[in-house]
Parts: sequence; C-alpha cells; structure tokens
Amino acid sequence: MLQYHLVENLMTPAPDDAMAQVVNLRSYTEEQIAEQMLKRGTLLTKADILAVLEVYREVILDIIADGSSVNTRLFNISPSISGVFNGMADTFDPNRHKIHVNFNRGMDVRSAAAAIKTEKVQVADPVPYIIEVKDTVSGSVNETLTPGGVVQLRGSRLKFITEETDNGIFLLPESGDEVKITVIVENKPARLIAMLPADLASGTYHLEVRTNYLHSGTQKSKQMKTGRFGKPLTV
Repeated sequence: MLQYHLVENLMTPAPDDAMAQVVNLRSYTEEQIAEQMLKRGTLLTKADILAVLEVYREVILDIIADGSSVNTRLFNISPSISGVFNGMADTFDPNRHKIHVNFNRGMDVRSAAAAIKTEKVQVADPVPYIIEVKDTVSGSVNETLTPGGVVQLRGSRLKFITEETDNGIFLLPESGDEVKITVIVENKPARLIAMLPADLASGTYHLEVRTNYLHSGTQKSKQMKTGRFGKPLTV
C-alpha cells in the first residue's frame, strides 16, 4: 500500500491546489530481498542468493561499462550521448559531450506499477510550535510580560517573513484589538527575540506566531501557519 498525504502545491497559482507527498515508504536492501526470496520456499540459502545477486550486479555493470544495453523484464538500460559535434569529422570530447545512462521500466515493472494501491493518511501540520516564552526583564518563564522589555520565544518552525505584514509575533488580549510586536531582534526557526511595545496595556494575552516561511525551501507558503502558545500570559 502506497501511503500519501496532501501538501500545498507551490507550482500553481491557485491557493487551494494540493499535491501528493509519499510517506512511510519502505525500502529493501539486497539482504532483505534475499530474505523475502527465502520465504517463497527456494532451496537456495541466503548466502547463495546474495552471491548470485552480486554476480548479477557485476555482470550488468560490465555490460554498461562496455557501452552496451541491458534489456530485462524488470528494466531496460541504454547509453546515449549529448552535446553538439562540429561537423561530421568531429569526435567525442568529454569537455563538450556527455554520456548518459538511461533507465526505463521493463514490462514486469510496468505491470506491478499498475497494481499499486494507495491510501491517504493524515500527518501533523508543520505549524510553529512554541515551547517557552521568557520575559527577560522579570526573568519569568511562561507567565508574565513586561511592557518595553524583551521577550524570548523558543520552539520550532518559528521563523517568519519580516517583509510580510501578516507574519510575525502577535498578542491577542481577552478583549480588544490584537497587538503585533514590530521590533524583532532575532528571527530564527528555533528562537525569536523581540521587544515588547512600551505602551502595552495590562491584561491577559495569548501569544501567536504567524508565518508563511517554508523551512524546506526558498518559496513562500500560500497558506498561513499559525502557532499559539498554550498558556495565557499576564502583562
């Protein structure tokens, strides 16, 4: 069973487009393949199977190195040359030409691929995760905030795009308008350091980090990722 989950598709302009990402993919070594062969009741030993696989590999590599092609029910391998030749009298020059080894699926692999069944699974959404909120003025952790002071957040996937107005650190009071912290000292995936507004009103707040930053690449996520700290903070 081929398991997959859906992630946003950054290759298309539509904000809701998604693409499949394979997860929990199993991989088999030659030793594990030999063990699977033994389960089918062969009279060969595991050592025999591994020895045959090794000779099989060596012979195929020799055929490729000889500039020949390999055609089996599992795969087809053939060499080709790319690059421009300056007239019919020109010869191969490794500085201008390149040898490619092309792999294509054989008949049996095409049949096996057509038989693959899929299963959609759910995985945790990679949103910002805040572990700790430290008020450097009072020294308190996960409790209070001091107006005009410096706050330090620790966690994962915290980095945001400073040029985006809807990205950043936000304080949400129990009533009234949210407050965006605009003075950022450090903006890293595992740590944010910022200066709290001097006129921050007293009360109870919830703290959120909002980001479109993609930690796996240079593109910007189409969807906002929001991480809220689990405990209310007192100013």
